[in-house]
Amino acid sequence: MGQELCAKSRQPGCSCYHRSERGEARSWPRGQPGAMEAALKVFLSDLKEASRSMTSFHPQGELRAVSARKLRSKRPRSNSDPFQEGDPRQGFLWRKSLPFGAASSYLHLEKLGEGSYATVYKGVSRINGQLVALKVISMNVEEGVPFTAIREASLLKGLKHANIVLLHDIVHTKETLTFVFEYMHTDLAQYMSQHPGGLHPHNVRLFMFQLLRGLAYIHQQHVLHRDLKPQNLLLSHQGELKLADFGLARAKSIPSQTYSAEVVTLWYRPPDALLGATEYSSELDIWGAGCIFIEMFQGQPLFPGVSNILEQLERIWEVLGVPTEDTWPGVSKLPNYNPEWFLMPKPQRLQITWNRLGEVPGAEDLASRMLKGFPRARVSARAALDHEYFQALPPQLFQLLDEESLFTVSGVRLKPEMCDLLASYSKSHHPAQLTKCW
Repeated sequence: MGQELCAKSRQPGCSCYHRSERGEARSWPRGQPGAMEAALKVFLSDLKEASRSMTSFHPQGELRAVSARKLRSKRPRSNSDPFQEGDPRQGFLWRKSLPFGAASSYLHLEKLGEGSYATVYKGVSRINGQLVALKVISMNVEEGVPFTAIREASLLKGLKHANIVLLHDIVHTKETLTFVFEYMHTDLAQYMSQHPGGLHPHNVRLFMFQLLRGLAYIHQQHVLHRDLKPQNLLLSHQGELKLADFGLARAKSIPSQTYSAEVVTLWYRPPDALLGATEYSSELDIWGAGCIFIEMFQGQPLFPGVSNILEQLERIWEVLGVPTEDTWPGVSKLPNYNPEWFLMPKPQRLQITWNRLGEVPGAEDLASRMLKGFPRARVSARAALDHEYFQALPPQLFQLLDEESLFTVSGVRLKPEMCDLLASYSKSHHPAQLTKCW
């Protein structure tokens, strides 16, 4: 399923609500006359122009057609390519003359999910019949455009990478603001739930390489995602992984700026943010990526079931040990620091808690470099890509251009998960008992 951003059901501790850096809900009011309305119109116009240049969605002229052919020659079939299963397009009229930015250019096929401020639909372009994900944001006179939507669109228009979800178009009407994204078939959370007990180590390596590749790119562009979790990592049938949901993302300043500590879903929030730190950089995302890394191996979240910050921190300390001024300079000055934590157990090796890490060479070492309590001690996404854990991958993957997919390299593909193998066996021996796995 092509679930986008906050369209999914709210997860425990989910931070998918629109807040400013001070914590209050924010939006761009529609009712304010003058400069605000003019600024919004200019902003949307700029975004539409940028989205046109990001995709071969609506070719105009031979130059764009040539560029589109070159892109298709380097990348596998996109998830927004014309239908490959059946043909629900029959009976509809596809017209290349239809414009960008028009609601009539897209058809809603089915509702995929609903979030705190947006509803996402599986849709199709009437321009060329490509599948799309339509994120529809409702606006009203009192609240106007959610601030997170403005932030997300402004960031995505400048991000062009094979592992970042592609924003095709923006449709603005009096009642709604619709983001038109490439369609992705599922997300990592659904994939893991459909393959319980942990993923195939080879697939974990491919997914993790793509996640770090996307993070290295946005961090190089001075952007922080700030809400990494499996629900926000979209997947194609081929296994292409893309970062999505940039509603909480921020363009980071250099040197670091003071931000909100109320970011990242609780299960994937790093200890520095849990302790109330408001000065952070790319290491915030690295912690979340490390949690997802181990979760793919184990088949379950690292620190689940917690209801508050204190309990979340205690679960982290049970594994990493309680930080001190020697191991984490300045930790005792953070708002939520509690000296009583020193009575907790000493740190232990990660594979003692998460046994499957020890089955793959280099996995535990990479995870331990990402899950450091002291933020500055965490490995960067770029450095993590050079870790020995990824040495088993073809060397061509390290030479790819930003917009080239891993799956353009010959021989790179996902391996069947155990669930798929069992389903294949059941189909041949017990057809009536077959349970379909994605």
